[in-house]
Amino acid sequence: MLNWLHTFLPQPIIFNWGPLTLHWYGLFIVLGIIAAMLISFHLGKKYYQITANDIFDLAFWLIVAGVVGARLYDVLLQIPYYRLHPWQILQVWKGGMAIHGSIIAGLIVIFVWARAKKINFFKITALFVPGLALGQAIGRWGNYFNQEIFGLPTNLPWGIPIAVLNRPADYISFQHFQPTFLYESLGSLLIFATLYLLTIRFGKKQKLNLNFYIWLTTIYLILYSLLRFLLEFIRLDYAPLFLGLRFPQVMSLAIIISSFLLLIIKNHVFVKSQK
Repeated sequence: MLNWLHTFLPQPIIFNWGPLTLHWYGLFIVLGIIAAMLISFHLGKKYYQITANDIFDLAFWLIVAGVVGARLYDVLLQIPYYRLHPWQILQVWKGGMAIHGSIIAGLIVIFVWARAKKINFFKITALFVPGLALGQAIGRWGNYFNQEIFGLPTNLPWGIPIAVLNRPADYISFQHFQPTFLYESLGSLLIFATLYLLTIRFGKKQKLNLNFYIWLTTIYLILYSLLRFLLEFIRLDYAPLFLGLRFPQVMSLAIIISSFLLLIIKNHVFVKSQK
């Protein structure tokens, strides 16, 4: 596999058939969504007592909001580029989907949906985060075929070749780059396995409760944000800087701090209620 990555130069298009063009990026996004839904259906039925109809209903709005939020967030991060190429804003099959925007939009949708259904907000987030992590692990392979979101030049055997047109001007003479898509995919897969196994373990021992829902949700937020924070140090795609950090790193730190604060507040309320 490593030798294949090191030598194979991917193309973004699978095939053209008349007006129909099938892109690898779109295929992996769809596969990620399907995998996420299947995991959510399984966990919802077995451990959360939430029907498949409710999950499907919410998943539809999450997909719509996730795509819009991810694209809007990426556009806001790269306003100078999209100001010069406004027609590309709707060309989501070419990439440019920021996961932080998808997460923010998804949380808003879950909050509104949970209130309407009178279901605890964190129960829904805990149900969906394992599938979300798996979907991210699969979806990141779309970036590979689009030749985007790669890292610094490298001589490592798993470095990926990048076409001259896709290389930053400062690195035009280099051929192989760090496969940050692969690092994030493997990291997300590990996060998925952790969340999934924790759900099964605690689901078998006892009925899942609010403490578990908050705990599982924050584990995902902290682990993914830490993964993203570290990978940003080697990524070469454009991102605005704030206090010497790339903006996705700032967002990751904000999510990590907010998650720890949530855990502290939860524990404080729990201890106080026991007195």
